[in-house]
Amino acid sequence: MPPRKKAVPPPVSTSQTGMQLYDAQGHRLYLTSSEREAFRQAAEKAPREVRTYCHALLYTGCRPSEALALTADRVDFQAQAITIESKKKRRPGIYRAVPVPGAFLEALDLVYGIRDRKTKDKLWPWSRKTAYTRVIEVMERAGIEGPQATPKGLRHGFGVACIEKQIPLNLVQRWLGHAQLTTTAIYANAVGEEERGIAARLWA
Repeated sequence: MPPRKKAVPPPVSTSQTGMQLYDAQGHRLYLTSSEREAFRQAAEKAPREVRTYCHALLYTGCRPSEALALTADRVDFQAQAITIESKKKRRPGIYRAVPVPGAFLEALDLVYGIRDRKTKDKLWPWSRKTAYTRVIEVMERAGIEGPQATPKGLRHGFGVACIEKQIPLNLVQRWLGHAQLTTTAIYANAVGEEERGIAARLWA
């Protein structure tokens, strides 16, 4: 009988391994609170379209493609929130409302005149490549280097910041558009301000 062929296991996808906060070399993939603040300040000095796009990522934790799909009619001044269409779902038309600072809404209105034009026009008619480049440019101005200096690092940083501020996990799940609470729970594994404070007692 010919030798039986050895079964080759299928490649493991990201969805199977789960979301990671560290790369294969153990480097952090999320922005810390100080890096988020540095990014915010650097974005303040960018052209207004770049500034508002970067702040949308910073304040909502949305995916870059979700921000690019944002239209004027999904900015809700009354609820002080932005309605985002989830782009990672299998079915279209799944939305989530994410609360944002009032000052950010006012900035959007100042730049795009949203109150006067509740249209379905996209706020940032860029390609994904252009959007990625603009974020990286702001990261460089902020002096942020490493594998965390990406739009994904901003999204992860938002999740970590929520956990640090003791936002309920179910709210963080909703704001980030995660299908499973177990995905959101991984942010609790990040080294945050509270954990550093506890560790400081050991060093004292």
